[in-house]
Amino acid sequence: MSMFHSLHSSASALTAQRLRMDVISSNIANAQSTRATVNENGEVEPYRRKMVALQPEGASFQSFLHKAANASAPSGVRVRSIEEDETPFKQVYNPSHPDANADGYVQLPNVDPLKEMVDLMSATRSYEANITSVNATKSMLMKALEIGK
Repeated sequence: MSMFHSLHSSASALTAQRLRMDVISSNIANAQSTRATVNENGEVEPYRRKMVALQPEGASFQSFLHKAANASAPSGVRVRSIEEDETPFKQVYNPSHPDANADGYVQLPNVDPLKEMVDLMSATRSYEANITSVNATKSMLMKALEIGK
């Protein structure tokens, strides 16, 4: 096992959590966007919440077999996809809004700012934990180099 595997694992997690924070901030920024996308029917829809799906690097059987045979294969996490949340849009009665339908209802994005803030705090804590892991690994490597003096 290489001494840099833990750095690789933490670095991949840092990259994934940074992307997760970027997607969450985009969700928060578009929480009131009523004209964000055009659906397959050609109709204008509000912004649809996005979520980051993560998976371990090398999650296939072949990769586990390769790791068992060759202990130098690094592991970590990677972004599998950025998926759209399929929950229905919020309906708010506002007949004076330019995007109101014939009944006076406006479709608002399916973004819940409270949920987004909780997800953002979770991603931030994970990012901080990985920074702590990188610093601990760096400290151990520096101590190992001092032994050789």
